[in-house]
Amino acid sequence: MFIAANPSPEKAPVILITGAARRVGAAIAQTLHACGARIALHTRQSRTEAEMLAAQLNAQRPDSALVVMADLLETSTIEPLVSRVAAHFGRLDGLVCNASSFFPTPMGQISETDWHDLVGSNFKAPLFLAQAAASYLQAAQGCIVNITDIHAERPLAGYPLYAAAKGALLTLTRALAVELAPRVRVNAVAPGPILWPEDGQFPAAEQQAIVQHTLLKRAGTPQDIARTVRFLMLDAPYITGQVINVDGGRSAHLAT
Repeated sequence: MFIAANPSPEKAPVILITGAARRVGAAIAQTLHACGARIALHTRQSRTEAEMLAAQLNAQRPDSALVVMADLLETSTIEPLVSRVAAHFGRLDGLVCNASSFFPTPMGQISETDWHDLVGSNFKAPLFLAQAAASYLQAAQGCIVNITDIHAERPLAGYPLYAAAKGALLTLTRALAVELAPRVRVNAVAPGPILWPEDGQFPAAEQQAIVQHTLLKRAGTPQDIARTVRFLMLDAPYITGQVINVDGGRSAHLAT
């Protein structure tokens, strides 16, 4: 998928980004919008932030951003969500599955509620989003980018269910690349230490230890992820079924 210089509004590609109101999702939305795309900003709870971001984007180009709300843990909401985006803009060219739950699940304390949340957000929702979007993406020769995690392949102690769910998403990325070829490309971006959880899961000393374990000795930024998504979405027409680790080199010598 390439964006022509100064495309007419009705021809500008449309990209749906889940979890787009804040943090990494918002950075992805801003980056793709700056390239000329029209953006559907999905959120579950952060409606105020999503509407503020949409207002900023629409101030730059009228009717270039839309807020759509849905609880992706409820599968019945997914097809109407995708259909609304396609109906509003007249097309759908790209899907970025960014929405994710992340919290520890020590063995012996894992509940079905944990399963529903972590597997639902990190694996089930991307699967059903891809299924709902497939016909639109095939018509547009579009692209899917899933946000996985370096711990999909190298599990993080204390987070077995999250790591397994992201591992399933990584495998799904490759499976969808097979299923949707040749008209739709499917790839993944796997972040390392980019933004720390806001609930204090990682104390300062632990954050520093993780950063020191990266080859670059620093944390990344949401823009590092956004630029990689932009590359896979807009500038990589011969790449599919791949995952790019954006982690400062942490996974290069991270023990399994």
